[in-house]
Amino acid sequence: MKTIAGLVGLTALALTLSPAPAHAQDANCYDTTVPLTVEEQRLDDTLVTGGPAVGPALVRLAGFDTRVTDFTSRLCRQVVARQAQQFVEREGNALWKAAVARAQSTQPQTHDAYDDRPLYWARLQLSSALRQWQPRFALPPNERAKLIQRFDWASRGLSDAAFGSQPGVRRIAVTGFDPFQLTGTNVRRANPAGAAALQLDGREITTPTGKVVLQAAVLPVLWGGFDEGVVEQFYGTALAQKPDAFVTISQGRPGRFDIERWAARWRGGFADNNNIGSHGSVPNAPGWPQPADEFIETSLPFQKMIDAGTGPFTVALNRGFCEWVVVGSEQSCRTDEPTPGRVAASGGGGDYLSNESMYRANRLRIGYGATNVLGGHLHTPVLGQPADPAALTDAAFEKQRRDIADQVKALVSVV
Repeated sequence: MKTIAGLVGLTALALTLSPAPAHAQDANCYDTTVPLTVEEQRLDDTLVTGGPAVGPALVRLAGFDTRVTDFTSRLCRQVVARQAQQFVEREGNALWKAAVARAQSTQPQTHDAYDDRPLYWARLQLSSALRQWQPRFALPPNERAKLIQRFDWASRGLSDAAFGSQPGVRRIAVTGFDPFQLTGTNVRRANPAGAAALQLDGREITTPTGKVVLQAAVLPVLWGGFDEGVVEQFYGTALAQKPDAFVTISQGRPGRFDIERWAARWRGGFADNNNIGSHGSVPNAPGWPQPADEFIETSLPFQKMIDAGTGPFTVALNRGFCEWVVVGSEQSCRTDEPTPGRVAASGGGGDYLSNESMYRANRLRIGYGATNVLGGHLHTPVLGQPADPAALTDAAFEKQRRDIADQVKALVSVV
């Protein structure tokens, strides 16, 4: 079981997480026998035996390690439940803002500004602390879960999704994703969709047809997070501000961008970042409108996006989809139109969480009757990994991530 030092990962970097001398009682604030999630347990993963833990190393490279130590110390001093709730949401939002500011900074940095991984791993360090925290007041399991969710959503940009009141601008809400498939040496993976979201949040872009203001968030690669309504929370908040478009973004296939024509109401069962699978029809999100469409078609101006010549990657419309002829045993996969009455099996983007992000966001848009709001999904090219299997980064890796994220920015501005 992880110690607190292991929890925040600083021992792997030859540092220690000990409370400030004035708060020696903080050492007893955490119960390190409390199990962490599978995702949080990866904070100890290394690339080579005896090497530094990858996640905490990336947090340190981005300068977020002091934020982690400050959070874990100050959390121990929370003595009132309501104040603790405010504290974790405020700190989650501050982590998000710090990640966005670092991503968009024009000042020289010692570590690549486009790296989305430090935010991901810092978030896990702080959620681990919340999971093992032993407060001085009663904290039932359901209340702890709410507290962790409050922090998690804030650290993803959900507490910072206001477009402002500037007249005469188009408003676009976008989401990316956390890194995923992080087992073994893949623990160093990044996600260019998450990197793009950090580049876009709060941006005002001048285009030939006027200004565009963007709000962005980063979604979890967790079926449970989707069941809790994280997609609806972000896009529902955006809808209240009369946006012009939704663009859900995720990592897709090598070498090209795909604008997905169809989103499907189906989960294929592939494991998420907690090694949990989910199979069957996409569940409803309690409290949100729930039209029962099996397929939802993009309304993004795909031809305009294709013709914009954004480069360096090819952009194409993916017309593919699959439907069940016999649910669970026989599929028909085509590129024409879904058959009325048949159950969806997969959209153009498959049957994983990227497909579901498009489905949920646009189900919400349709449910609210916001048919004037454009909506659809953009799959980015797959981002490779550094050539040296023991390296956290290299120039080619950073250039590819930057090229993808910058082309996302160009494509979204075309919308």
